[in-house]
Amino acid sequence: MTTLRAGTPAADAAASPGTPVAVAPRPAVQVTDVTKRFSPAGAPVLDGINLTIAPGEFVCLLGASGCGKSTLLNIMAGLEKPTTGQVSVAGDGAALMFQEAALFPWLTAGQNVDLALKLRKVPRAQRAARVGELLEMVHLGGAADKRVHELSGGMRSRVALARALAQEQDVLLMDEPFAALDAITRDLLHDELERVWKATGRTVVFITHNVREAVRLGQRVLLMSSRPGRIVREWDVSVTGERRIEAPQVASLAIEITDKLREEIRRHAH
Repeated sequence: MTTLRAGTPAADAAASPGTPVAVAPRPAVQVTDVTKRFSPAGAPVLDGINLTIAPGEFVCLLGASGCGKSTLLNIMAGLEKPTTGQVSVAGDGAALMFQEAALFPWLTAGQNVDLALKLRKVPRAQRAARVGELLEMVHLGGAADKRVHELSGGMRSRVALARALAQEQDVLLMDEPFAALDAITRDLLHDELERVWKATGRTVVFITHNVREAVRLGQRVLLMSSRPGRIVREWDVSVTGERRIEAPQVASLAIEITDKLREEIRRHAH
């Protein structure tokens, strides 16, 4: 005979026939006890990382240079294997967008996006329309025939974003994608990324060393310690009204996070 323990979903459902049982959605990203060493005798780069990211969540990872942020992202992307621990990502993998746009200069903007569709074996008859949709999504509808050298830095980043979206993965991993851009262009791309994120429902994991950028974009901000990389603090970002990088609430939380980041840097400097 099966016994249902009081307080469990199954027991509650049995006690109240017809009552729907809420089932928590499967995490978009689950990182469990991940450590990473690049050599058996080497010091750990990552140590005991545990992280759960919900579907549709926008999470920003912060930390000093060399703390292991990119290594953690590469493990999520499947480009690196953890030394110990496990990582699971919803669907059949994640799309990855790097700091450099890494566009093929001999292809047009449209052809760069089309390449991602071709690699997914999307039929040729469907690809042209989808390329147009993706470029429109990033506000580059008229740039399909432009070569890479004809595009500004901001436009190249938009093409790279469209190409990442073309992979049709539920999870989008972004490794400091706007770090090389000027402040005005970066601010405009924050607006674009937020709009695309809301329109597509993607889960976004965004690495940055810019605290205000993290608060501007993220629903949750995670702070990593210097080597070995550990997640030492996290903040839920709640900003009322329009979220701008210069907004007082963004600035206030950014100051708090910056103070904790400085503490981590000082703690590991000795």
